[in-house]
This record gives sequence, structure tokens and C-alpha cells, in this order.
Amino acid sequence: MNSLFTYTDASTDTEARRVSVVVPVLLDASYDYLVPDDLDVEPGSFVLVPFGSQQRIGVVWDRLDEGASKVDVAKLKPIIATLDVPLLPTISLRFVEWVARYTLTPRGMVLRLTMGAPQAFEPEKPRFGVRLAGPEPARMTDGRRRVLEVASDELIRAKGALAAEAAVGIGVVDGLVKAGTLVQVEIAARKPLRPQPDFAQPDFQGDQVAAVHALQAAVDAANYNVTLLDGVTGSGKTEVYFEAVARALEAGRQVLILLPEIALTGQFVARFEERFGVPPVEWHSGVAAAERGRNWRAVGEGEARVVVGARSSLFLPFRDLGLIVVDEEHDSSFKQEDRVIYQCRDMAIVRASLGEAAVVLASATPSIESHVNARSGRYRHARLTERYSEAELPTIEAIDLKVNAPERGSWLSPILVEALKETHAAGQQSLLFLNRRGYAPLTLCRSCGHRLNCPQCSAWLVEHRFRERLTCHHCGFFIPVPEHCPKCGDRQSLVACGPGVERIAEEVKERFPELRTALMSSDLITGVRGMRELLAKISGGEVDLIIGTQIVAKGHHFPNLATVGVVDGDLGLGMADPRAAERTFQVLHQVTGRAGRAHVKGRGFVQTHLPEHPAMESIVTGDRDAFLDYEIATRQAALMPPFGRLAALVISAKSQPAAEVFARTVARSSPRARAVEVLGPAEAPLAVVRGRYRYRILVKATRDIDLQAFIRAWLAGLPKTKGDLRLVVDIDPYSFL
Repeated sequence: MNSLFTYTDASTDTEARRVSVVVPVLLDASYDYLVPDDLDVEPGSFVLVPFGSQQRIGVVWDRLDEGASKVDVAKLKPIIATLDVPLLPTISLRFVEWVARYTLTPRGMVLRLTMGAPQAFEPEKPRFGVRLAGPEPARMTDGRRRVLEVASDELIRAKGALAAEAAVGIGVVDGLVKAGTLVQVEIAARKPLRPQPDFAQPDFQGDQVAAVHALQAAVDAANYNVTLLDGVTGSGKTEVYFEAVARALEAGRQVLILLPEIALTGQFVARFEERFGVPPVEWHSGVAAAERGRNWRAVGEGEARVVVGARSSLFLPFRDLGLIVVDEEHDSSFKQEDRVIYQCRDMAIVRASLGEAAVVLASATPSIESHVNARSGRYRHARLTERYSEAELPTIEAIDLKVNAPERGSWLSPILVEALKETHAAGQQSLLFLNRRGYAPLTLCRSCGHRLNCPQCSAWLVEHRFRERLTCHHCGFFIPVPEHCPKCGDRQSLVACGPGVERIAEEVKERFPELRTALMSSDLITGVRGMRELLAKISGGEVDLIIGTQIVAKGHHFPNLATVGVVDGDLGLGMADPRAAERTFQVLHQVTGRAGRAHVKGRGFVQTHLPEHPAMESIVTGDRDAFLDYEIATRQAALMPPFGRLAALVISAKSQPAAEVFARTVARSSPRARAVEVLGPAEAPLAVVRGRYRYRILVKATRDIDLQAFIRAWLAGLPKTKGDLRLVVDIDPYSFL
């Protein structure tokens, strides 16, 4: 048996084994437990332990907390049981500790991220299917005949799958089981199929060849390194980094591919299967709970060779992770904004450094942070400057709305309207982009000027005309669209102000009734399956015009898409955010880059009131380096990331005075330190969310300052929060609302 920590009981002169266990709760400490003689545990073992009045699952740690050994062994409780699941690897233990220290989050909360599949810790329920076994039933129907035709191959299928394949109700299948024609059998647990590195060998061209060699060399080095794969839209970045995936598989190591949105997984899985012969293991909220449990175990057992997933997949118990790919590395969706607040891209680099793994950061518009690291030599830099095959980059035109304004009551300029006509006449597809869900962002009364606000947030209610409701996009509150003003009572006085994608769709329908349109917005698409079905319709030519929010800008490939129109190119520039210009450039570049990716000539139109803005000028001229030079110089002069460090302290309470008083107390208590600036407190731009009043303090420091140590000392001197007061620390903030 493995004795982790041995303690001699002086009263009996016997040795007792004690271990340190971390429990996934809002606490940073570990707790000592005795190991019964009939149990064998080691670091990383999942164990069931008494915890207060409950029983909780915890993880045996390999380090005792300071002072833990002083606890009298007689007071220790024994572990109840060990769980029959893969160990949490030592690298995962170190990763949990690192993330907890960096984000100033209790270790137990970070540990919870490694346990993201509750079903993995429960005995798996047997799964049953049916197969053909007996004679034909005495009574035959068309439905039964179709079922028997499908089942004639004698394969085992789940009842639902067999019914769906035969286009019948499940009752028909049950009838055949009752008749003895089909027999019910247990389905063996499925193991992930192993990707084949040499299943399909792509033909690379031009600078793709050099990029492939660079990424293969990075994996072959078998040590920690980071490569920025920087390629224009449509340059084949995915196919290039697939060769790094193949190299890692050949070396017998596991691979993690991180995507910013689960909506991207459908097309991605198909491309992966074309290259490697089998689909990867998926990990995101769209995966059923039982499947997540199986996938968690498969990762821990080393059976899952390649995982494609959302940011939470970074905390899976990989046994030997050799490569991490962060696709669309610039995307703000990689920032987790609640509970454990972390930047997935940055934590992926940390995870790789702990396990001697290679990292590939892939993007057509890399973040300023990654650009600076590549320019300084900290990251390797592989560039793809041309589109794959014969495709060319789209031409981009800025439409100055001061000169070419839309008609009254319209949102599309005459130039954009004409472009849509030409594209449809040529039998090609168009895309209209507006990063605003719903029909209109504001509803007001023409009689009294009343604006319809959320009662729980300092935000307007957004009209969603398709659902006939007004909704708050911050807390989810909604009401039916009222027939009269709730303040003055006037009927038919409420008017929608400003456009959302639903209003653009309404205008398109009035102008082009013959067009087959599709709306792509997260509030209108139900789940992963709905998104995949819509993408298949678009790729299959069943749609003439796509109207969408930011989800259309991320990695989709529409072969017949020729024209992209950005309805409001200035939308992101008015935000109080140091990354506003960078994000605007990225989203405009990404969305216009959807055009002309295959056999059609692409063009993009950006409606703007600020054609002279550096981000807009760079989009039109294609001179990305000019924008990067401008943005990097601006950040450096202001000591903003990556040249300085930021942290935010967000104080909130249900009472505005309580939040304000405590925020001022926090600010006054800040330690004095060289090269650290404490700004605020100030009322947050979004001052009330879910009925909680919010104040922000921004901490700004130079790169050489240990910002976490500064904040840790600061928090240690504060009075404990009482009642509903809450203080949240956000290291490296991405949201300034």
C-alpha cells in the first residue's frame, strides 16, 4: 500500500496513514483524513469523505497544507471509500494550484472545474439495444417491414435510433420486441475510435508547406513551446495545424483543440473526420450528460486521443497532453467571466508549460498580446499570407453614411442594396452582419418619452418581435410587448428605436421578397443540432441571404458566399474598453473574410460614420500591420496590456449605498506600492445587474509588479463582507462593463 503521510499515535505507538484531501467547494484549504487499512489511495485519487454533515467527493493531494500535521490524529475522520475512476494526474494538481494562485480563487473552486462530468463518478447505467433474432411477426405492416429491412444487417441499435432510421414511432419497435422478432441486448460501452494520422494526406501549397514543417518541428521537440499560426481568412490554417495533430498522435500523445463557440464544432468535426477517418471526442455544453461522463473517463484513461471542446475542456484529466491548439485565439469568448474568472488562451499556455507540451495559437486576426509575443521572439511565428487554392481575398469598401445615407426608415444604404441585387442576380449568396440581437435595442413612448427599462438592470429592454416580447440581455427578464405606454397609458405610442437583426430581416423582406433568408442569432437557434442544420442548409445553397450577429463571423465556410455587408461598423468603437479598436478590427476582418473563400469573387461593404478611424482604414486597405503598429504604440504609451497589467475589483450589493460605502472602504484600504495605480471606485457602466448595484475599482501596474501579491495583501486587511455584499477580483479583465 502507498503511504502518503504517516503519523505515529503516541498513545498507542501505532502508525496511522493520513492524507490531505481537497474538496470542490468555495474554500482554499485541504483537510486531513485517515486512510482505513482496506483502502489504497495515492495522489490524485478521488475519494468519498465526510464533510460537515454531508458526504463529498474530494481529491487526495500530494502536499500537506502548512500546519495541517498539527491536527491531532484522534480528531481525524476516515475516508469512506475510493471511487473507481481515473486518477487526477499530478500535472492537473499543479495546474489547479497555479490557476487558483493566479486568479485569486479558492483552490476548491478550481478543482471543481476538473470534475465537470458528475456522471463520470457514478456507476454507468447499462445501455440496451435491439437486434433481429426471431421469425417475422404474424401481422406485418409497412412500418414493421421498414424496421426489418433496416435491422436485416443484424447490428445492435438503440430503439430510438432504429425507429428514426426506419421512419416509424418507437411503438412499432416495441411491438416487434413483444412479438419476439427483435431481441433486446445490452450495448457494450463505447470507446472512442482512434484517429489515423495518415488517413488522408492534404496537398499543401506555398507558405503552407513552411508552416506545416514549423508546427511539426514544434511537436517533435517534445518540450514546451508556443507558435502563433497567423493566416489570412481562408488560408487553410485548420488543415495546417491538423498536421501538428497528426505528429502528436504518431508520438502517442493526446491533443486538445479549443474552439471559442460550440456552434463551430459541426463543420469542424466533419473536417476532422475527413482528415483522420474518425470524429474527435467532443466536450461542450451540447454533449449529453451521460456522454460527457464517458468522455471524461476516456480522457483520464488515455483512450480519448483528440478532444475538441470549449474552454472547460482545458481542465480534463489528460494523462499525456502533447499539443494544445487554441483556434480563433483572439476571441473574447475564451474569457470565463463568472465563478473562476480566467482567460482560457493564457491558461492553456500555462497548462502546456507544466506538461512539456506544444501550443498552437491560430487566428486570422491574432490578439495584440500574441502579436507582441511573436515580435519579441517569445513565440514562434508561422504566417500564411495567401488564400488556399485559387481563392482571393475580398475587396473591401467603406460606405460613408454621412455621404451615402440610407433612405428614411431604412438601415441599408443604396450602395449596399445594389450590391445585394447584383449578388442575387449572379446566383450567389450574401451576408448582412449586425452585432445586435432582436428587433430594436430601445422602445420608447412618443407621447411622454418613457423608455422601457429592465427593472433589475440599468439596461433597456430589447424588443424581440418574433417572440413578441421585450427582453433584458443581461438578466433574462422579459415581458410581453405592451399595447400602451406603462407610464402615460397612451395606446400605439410605443416606437422601436434602432435596428437589430430582426429589423434588418424585416427590411430585406420588404425590399427582396423573393430572397430565401436565414437569421443566425443565438436567441433564435435552438441548440447545437439547430445550428448544424442551419449551416448545412446554407452550405447546400438553400439560402440566398444570411442575416446574423457575431456567431456568423467565427470560422464558418460558405462556398458560395460572395458579398458581406456590415450594417453598423462603428458599433463596438463607442465602448469604454481599451480593446475596443482591436475588437472592431478583428470582427470586421473576420466577417468580411467569410466572402469569396471558394470559387466566387468576394467583396465586403462596411457602413460607417468613421471611415477615417485607423481600424476602418486598415480594413479597407488591407494594411493590417499599419493598424497593429498604431494599436501597439497606443497601448505601450498608456502602459496598457501587454505592456502593463490590469486587475478589476467589482463590489456589488442589493443596496446602492451599501455597495458604494464598501467600495470606498476598499479603495481607501489599498496598500501603497511603487508603480501601482488604484483608480476608483466608480459606478460601473452597467450600474445595476440582476438587482445588484455595482462599483468598479481598476488596478493598473507595470509588468514587473506581482499584482496578485499586492491584491492578496490588500484583501487580507479588509473587513469581512457581511450580508449580500460581494467582492469579485478579475485578473486581466476583458469586460469593463
